[in-house]
Amino acid sequence: MSTLFTQADPGMNLQLTARILLAAFCAVQGLATIILDLNRTHAAHPQWLGHARFHVVWQTLTAAVLAIIEVSLLWSAGPLLSERFYLVAILASAPMAGFFGALASRRIYGGTLSDPGGIPPVRFEFAGRERQIDMNLVAEIAGIITVALLVALYRFA
Repeated sequence: MSTLFTQADPGMNLQLTARILLAAFCAVQGLATIILDLNRTHAAHPQWLGHARFHVVWQTLTAAVLAIIEVSLLWSAGPLLSERFYLVAILASAPMAGFFGALASRRIYGGTLSDPGGIPPVRFEFAGRERQIDMNLVAEIAGIITVALLVALYRFA
């Protein structure tokens, strides 16, 4: 077994764990974008304009390429391991920052979180009123929290 996985220092083992989990996060982020966006609810949505489809495929493939770069940065041999970890954390956060920017400015460009042909928001009752929450929002909040926790794990190991 490689010495990479047999470090005696517990801090190094926590840093390794953080690297493994961040790599998994990045891979899931890239794959989930492909699965969720290259289908009838987005790229093949029958009511979307061709140019909108082009943009969603462009965004999806960019996220996939970014995930490959991120995982490569985490696992390639060489110097600056800590710096590469933090760079990957920043790169993994970039699509989430873009999501929140799009969310905050959606009234300017007439955007919505979902549409009738897509994935509907989850509906639930709270305080006697029906509420709804978009699962994209839930996923992006969970993603930001996950990256922040992995950075804390790595930094304070």
